[in-house]
Amino acid sequence: MTTPRRLRRVGIQLYTLRDDARQNLEGTLRNIAQIGYKDVELLSSMNNFGMPPAQLRALLDSLGMRAPSTHVGGDAFNNLDREIETAKILGHRYIVLASLPTDNPTLDDYRLWADRLNEAGRHAQPSGIQIAFHDESIDFKPINGVVPYDVLAQRTDPALVRLQLDTGNLALAGADVFAYMKRYGSRYWLFHIKDAPALGAAHDTELGKGIIDFRRLLASIDQIDDKVLYVEQESYPGTPLESARHDYAYLSTLEF
Repeated sequence: MTTPRRLRRVGIQLYTLRDDARQNLEGTLRNIAQIGYKDVELLSSMNNFGMPPAQLRALLDSLGMRAPSTHVGGDAFNNLDREIETAKILGHRYIVLASLPTDNPTLDDYRLWADRLNEAGRHAQPSGIQIAFHDESIDFKPINGVVPYDVLAQRTDPALVRLQLDTGNLALAGADVFAYMKRYGSRYWLFHIKDAPALGAAHDTELGKGIIDFRRLLASIDQIDDKVLYVEQESYPGTPLESARHDYAYLSTLEF
């Protein structure tokens, strides 16, 4: 019989506590660390709430935390060298495009951004930084019978671009997380662990209160100790910090 395992590290996407971070980034990170989170995914797309990179790195170090990745907007790819230098200061391994930077994207937009991500991945490789893409629910809405996420995933080079699976966004789109794990599992190196009350729901929910079988999901992730997993929640029954505590307690003790 296989001995049950638990995650070695649990991270959180800072967007979960975005309003708190706007008011007091240092206090928010201290609260995150006190809960037990070891990793945090930052938000270069929000300029990390105004804290300079060196100061932010020193704060993370003092809290015993690391920031393996950051979310960026499309503008970051207009000055990728600057983004890479900032990533080095903060200790990032990944620069993640949070979403396609266009309203109502077409299939050609997905093809264009797949090519841009390939180019960025090739450019970033010598620095040791990986480029990745994070899914939004809109990415799974078919256009003329074609799922745009599949267009981007299949057009990007796995050697240059990795994928971050947001389980909640996938569920909100009405799609099956395990179907996508079967299709692209080897390409998922980062995860947003997010629950949903039902397939196609309008909002997410706290971990363990929805429909996603996270025990099965964690067990299906190959080389899980080399992957980066973040709690992310965008709507709350109480305060964001209370949800962050609940989600940590759930995920950190989950055996798989």
